[in-house]
Formats: sequence, structure tokens, C-alpha cells
Amino acid sequence: MHIYFYTKPDCTLCDEGQSRAEMAVEETGASMTVRSIEDREEWLERYHLSVPVVTDTEGNVLQEGMVFYGELLAQLKER
Repeated sequence: MHIYFYTKPDCTLCDEGQSRAEMAVEETGASMTVRSIEDREEWLERYHLSVPVVTDTEGNVLQEGMVFYGELLAQLKER
């Protein structure tokens, strides 16, 4: 499974969430692309109040606002 991790600069929650997401990805063998919401206007409009955000490749939000390792791990394992 592949996930996208949406972040923005100077975001402590994003940094912490990215670390948790990286651990879950590593444990499950999934892959992850990190995207800055500042790179595209569409991402900025959609996620500016919600980062960090984790989505699947279809755009379904798996986690937002805070990334919880256990929940994300379970979500990755079930897919």
C-alpha cells in the first residue's frame, strides 16, 4: 500500500506525525510520499486547517490533525 503524508513547514504536529507514519510504514512494508501543502494550491485549500493529513492513493483520509501510530498501523495492515 502507498500513502501520502501532507505537511507544511514549521509544523510540530507534522514532524511528530511524520515520525509515527514512517514507523507504521516501515513495520507494514507500505510506502509513503511526503507532500508539502505549499507545493500545490489544491492541497493548500484542502488541507491547510487539517495538517498533518495521511491519505491513501485514492484520496481517502486515513488520519488528520494528529497521527496516531496504532490506528495508522491497523489501517495499513487491513488494506
